Amino acid sequence: MILYSDMVSNNHDIPVLIGHEGNLDGQRWMLREDIILGRDHDCGITIQNRQVSRHHARISLTPNGALLEDLNSKNGTHCNGERLTLPTPLVDGDVIYIALAQKFVYLSSDATLPIELDAPRHPAENFKLRIEKRSRRVWINNIELLPPLSASQYKLLEILYEENGNVVSREILMATVWGDDSVMDITNQALDALVRRLRGRLAEIDSVHTYIATVRGHGLRIDNPPQE
Repeated sequence: MILYSDMVSNNHDIPVLIGHEGNLDGQRWMLREDIILGRDHDCGITIQNRQVSRHHARISLTPNGALLEDLNSKNGTHCNGERLTLPTPLVDGDVIYIALAQKFVYLSSDATLPIELDAPRHPAENFKLRIEKRSRRVWINNIELLPPLSASQYKLLEILYEENGNVVSREILMATVWGDDSVMDITNQALDALVRRLRGRLAEIDSVHTYIATVRGHGLRIDNPPQE
């Protein structure tokens, strides 16, 4: 087992894993050694969800940084919307999903720990589209979208907005919008229909720009240009 404390000089150099959404929302782990994530109680991070394998994924600490590895889990491990097939180096701000059941954010050092994880990664006022999570309100070009989006439309927009241009896989989007227990019954056509309705609502204010971009073979991302 590699002790990360042997490779760093102070706690500010120790990476941090933060639970975001799911049962572990808001919990934080200082990664001082290799750690297993899974459903079993002997895991370093236990995720109580039937979609999660007993020993699901591992984060290994090396002299060159942290590696995320899927342990042949049934429902997969995703990093930034991509399902892992090989051990993957982690960098600051990476978004990890364990079986689409629990989301984590990886920070390379607690020196970069955000004061509030829900805060946008960019100054929202400088972009054409912005949302307010607490009230679930949406603005485009400083014009509020009324009536408000439906619950499913808002959930879809929110996850894309949070990823700030990163591609999100269709599997993660469906699990986020409809829930882990329902995702197996949801078709791609249902997601496509929801995307069309969301694009139609956004076009009520801005019919020139398409904010929801499809990346064929990968998923969706938000295209949120700065205000002119």
